[in-house]
Amino acid sequence: MTTPPQGNPYAADPATAGSNPYAQQGGYPAGATVPPQQQGGATHPYPAQPGHQAYAGHPTPGFAAAGYSQPPIPQCRFCGGAPAVDVTFRAHRGLVLLMTFRKLDGMMCATCGLAVYRALTTETLWQGWWSPFSLVLLTPFTLIHNLVVSRKVKKLQAPAPGQHGQQIDPGVPIHRRPLAYVGLVPVLWILFVVISGLTQGS
Repeated sequence: MTTPPQGNPYAADPATAGSNPYAQQGGYPAGATVPPQQQGGATHPYPAQPGHQAYAGHPTPGFAAAGYSQPPIPQCRFCGGAPAVDVTFRAHRGLVLLMTFRKLDGMMCATCGLAVYRALTTETLWQGWWSPFSLVLLTPFTLIHNLVVSRKVKKLQAPAPGQHGQQIDPGVPIHRRPLAYVGLVPVLWILFVVISGLTQGS
């Protein structure tokens, strides 16, 4: 078998090399910038073949290759479980001469968020009706707010077993809690006043 000729196939006789721009060493004209892959037999810097390093001017996609750390995974403020969502639940207590407000906010998982929603909503249902301003505005607003926000935690998947700490017990649903029906007392009282007034007027 004939061995292929080595070296530069464009090389010419030294006597005529001056007229052939490809006759210089490496196949490049004198004074030209030689690419890095041709200098001293260095390893090819481009990612053309497996195992070669990426070209330094073009970082490999991804957080780690670009020098960034992975974004932290949201965790529940109570149990450390994930997934979690940032929510705010509120409670309102309306007395004759005094009103108080309370809230719990932060990242919550499905289980702990549901527990907070049920607890603060039940608290509002039996303590939030005992002042005129609370009766007509603040308590209804608080209940509607909690109901809307609760949809965020109900959409979450429960944290995987073994991936979280001790969770808050959600307990029974709100409609199965006797204290939730204390709010019917002012409603029944208003109905009684209205019906009595209509009866006396007739």
